[in-house]
Amino acid sequence: MITLPEVDLTDPEVLSDPFTAYGRVRERAPLARLLIPGLGPIWAVTRHDGARAMLGDARFELTADSFMRPQVPDDCLPYMRTMSEMNGPDHARLRKLVAPAFTPRRAAEFRPRIEAIVDALLDDLPARADGGQVDLLRHFARPLPMDVICALVGIPDEDRPRWREWGATVAAGAGQDFARAIPGIMAGARDAVAAARAGHSGEPGGVLDELVRVQAEDGDRLSDTEIVTLVWHLVLAGQTPTNLIANAVAALLSHPDQLAAVRSDPALMPGAVEELIRWCGPTLLAIPRHARQDVELHGATVPRGAKVTALVAAANRDPRVFTDPDRLDVTRAPGAGHLGFAHGPHFCLGASIARVQTQAALTALLRRFPGLAMAAPPGELRAPDPGTWRLTALSVTL
Repeated sequence: MITLPEVDLTDPEVLSDPFTAYGRVRERAPLARLLIPGLGPIWAVTRHDGARAMLGDARFELTADSFMRPQVPDDCLPYMRTMSEMNGPDHARLRKLVAPAFTPRRAAEFRPRIEAIVDALLDDLPARADGGQVDLLRHFARPLPMDVICALVGIPDEDRPRWREWGATVAAGAGQDFARAIPGIMAGARDAVAAARAGHSGEPGGVLDELVRVQAEDGDRLSDTEIVTLVWHLVLAGQTPTNLIANAVAALLSHPDQLAAVRSDPALMPGAVEELIRWCGPTLLAIPRHARQDVELHGATVPRGAKVTALVAAANRDPRVFTDPDRLDVTRAPGAGHLGFAHGPHFCLGASIARVQTQAALTALLRRFPGLAMAAPPGELRAPDPGTWRLTALSVTL
């Protein structure tokens, strides 16, 4: 019987410095058990190669039980089964319908629109300052992804303010506020689909228009319930860059040498964003998969039905893969690749958009405000969350 290291996710050390805590476990063993009060233990793969392999292994699948589903009214239940908790043909069919809008080429083509949205938000920043300080999370990193994904999907302009509010609720972490927002989110998705069918989408040729066209041509490929579910899921899943951008800004402002490097050579920005995702990306733990059968992992038997996650924060700093992994280095050469967007069939659909968006946000922010500085230590603004590395605010001086 193998004795695995155990990690209590309520441990103050884990909450305050998960990179060190998870890294210590990684060096003890390739497999660990995470302890969460009120829930059964979760198996965790700690090292890069093992984590990557598990995320791409069909013996481990995402299910409805992988997610903490909030209580919702009965009329919302049909729209709660998203593409994320589907596997095999069902997942592949829906992903194939929306994937063309999220390719690297489409993201590059969409960059001018993203840059215009970035500039508009930055134009407003000085007016948002209070006592010489402004919360960059609230007034920039949080609204930006919602504005971008609404434009990409084709949410009508007049509806975008309420989607901003819903996005802020989601980005702040799941809970009762999210549960209360769900009926409005579902209604907003239905309204957006109806507008697109009437020829009034917010983006001619956008994702919504394409989905409506597909359904009109062949209703068997996409049901009414599926199209509404896709819309709300795509829009809310598109909030990923919120915490990434905030973390990246805090990291650069806390590392003057790295900040100076990207300021002096803008061509470094694409590689710098990859390094920032690796070093301080928001995903600390992958969404748990369920073992479809008994599986041998690193000398232990993971029983059928058990939850298994990847310690992304540990894998992305695995010294077996990355040289001097705890050092932030915006000039780091591409290597094996981080797992910040997961891997395998459920690799983040919006990764290309998130990359371009983060590049555009950081480039413009640093150019527009050369004196940008932290107004409070990032450690004082961290949310105590063992699964997501995120800030509750990002106070800066412009």
